[in-house]
Amino acid sequence: MSNLQTIQSAIAPELEKLNEIILHQLGSGNPMMESIISSFLSTKGKQIRPIIVILTSKMMQGCVGEKTLAAAAAVELLHNASLIHDDVVDNSQLRRGIPTVNAIWDNHIAVLVGDYFTSSSMQQAISTADIRVIDAICHLGKLLSLGELDQIYNARYHSITEEAYLHIIDYKTASLFVACAKMGCYTAGVDDQRLSLMSEFARLLGLCFQMRDDILDYFHDPSIGKPTGNDLREGKITLPLIHALSDANADPDRDMMRGIAAKEQLSDDDISTLTAYAVKNGGIEYTCAKMRELRDKAAGIMAQFPPSEASAALLDIFDMIVDQKK
Repeated sequence: MSNLQTIQSAIAPELEKLNEIILHQLGSGNPMMESIISSFLSTKGKQIRPIIVILTSKMMQGCVGEKTLAAAAAVELLHNASLIHDDVVDNSQLRRGIPTVNAIWDNHIAVLVGDYFTSSSMQQAISTADIRVIDAICHLGKLLSLGELDQIYNARYHSITEEAYLHIIDYKTASLFVACAKMGCYTAGVDDQRLSLMSEFARLLGLCFQMRDDILDYFHDPSIGKPTGNDLREGKITLPLIHALSDANADPDRDMMRGIAAKEQLSDDDISTLTAYAVKNGGIEYTCAKMRELRDKAAGIMAQFPPSEASAALLDIFDMIVDQKK
């Protein structure tokens, strides 16, 4: 049994209630919507984000109440809405190896389904009767949109610095993890220094999560549902290649590679060349080292809390991401 499966088993009753809430919230009475939602939910992911909400709440008060589960449902619904919309924007045909909503139906329907998930997320946030939870969800929606726009802008104007990359993933990925930690604290009645500490822990976890996902793009894995180099195909230059292109000790081909990366449209050969270059010139090792650095900082934050099963589980999630094999 993997670390994540162990964690999921430990909070199985909470996750069961979470999924009941989500299913009930998405009920519509519309045959088409019901069919689409049933298909979509049958392939739900690891649910790491709502797990963070639940574990944070357990860390703070030792138990999980209805408000925490509603907040966890809100963030999972908004996350799924963003995935559905992202698949439309990227014209993705597969997610987790399964055809996307837009691939099965069409973009028009997929956008409407994504909007439905967004509205459902807001209803769950409102059900907590906590304005801080509602604000966290609203603010999160803005940051996710801005992160995607920044990524499109940087791809269009070839801004490939590490600073620009970190800014993007802070918005498009880490912000979601931060919102989870905040909502776990809010619904546990915590609004003090512990909130700031957990928010920073979650931010580091989110950055690490995105770096690992970016590394996976350099190695073929059919279970992910996207081919090698898909990020480059979409104009996204991530940390492994950014490092290889900016390393002062890189080989003489660096300028030529930067020229290829700056093209408006990359061919399959261009993508293969850039991917191989990043791997050869230490891009993967550099990104892995950054992830370990983030993990060490996060462990220092967690050491400021009393030991508990929930805090250990959150660190296990961090280790799982850092140690995940390509």
